[in-house]
Amino acid sequence: MAQGSGSAGGATRALGLGTLLCLLLLAHTADAATYTVGDSGGWTFNMASWTRGKRFRAGDVLGTASLTSLLEDNHMCICMYIYEMSVLRAVFRYSRSVHNVVPVSAAGYNGCSAPRGSRTYNSGNDRITLARGRNYFICSIAGHCQSGMKIAVVAA
Repeated sequence: MAQGSGSAGGATRALGLGTLLCLLLLAHTADAATYTVGDSGGWTFNMASWTRGKRFRAGDVLGTASLTSLLEDNHMCICMYIYEMSVLRAVFRYSRSVHNVVPVSAAGYNGCSAPRGSRTYNSGNDRITLARGRNYFICSIAGHCQSGMKIAVVAA
C-alpha cells in the first residue's frame, strides 16, 4: 500500500514556519541591552547609583528566564525559550529568603511602601518588563527600602 506525502509535507511546512517565527522574534530583540541589576553584587542595599550611565528603553526587561522556570510555567515551546533568552537581558538576583522586588509608583518609591495587593516578585531571579518613562522598584521587607534597596529606572 502506498503512503501519501501529505502529512510529511505538512509537518515540514509547520517546522519551517515555526523556525521562521523564531528568527523573526530573535531579530525583533537583537538590539536589547544586557544588565544585571546591582551588577556583580545583585539586588541589595544602596542601589541609588546603579542606574547611572545606563540607557534603558521601554520594552527592555529586567530579569532572566531559565528552562526550568519556563517549564514550570507550562511554556513548553523551545521557540519561546529561545525568544525569552534573547530578550531577557537584565536580572534581579538576590537571596529569596531575605529579599523581594515590588514595582511601585513614585509615591511608593519615595515613601518606601507598596500598596496592598501589589505584585511581589520573590524567586531570587526575577524579570520585569520596563514601561516607557519612570519605573520604580523596592524591596518591601521591613527596613530594606529605607536602607537603599530601591531603584528608579527611566526607559526612553
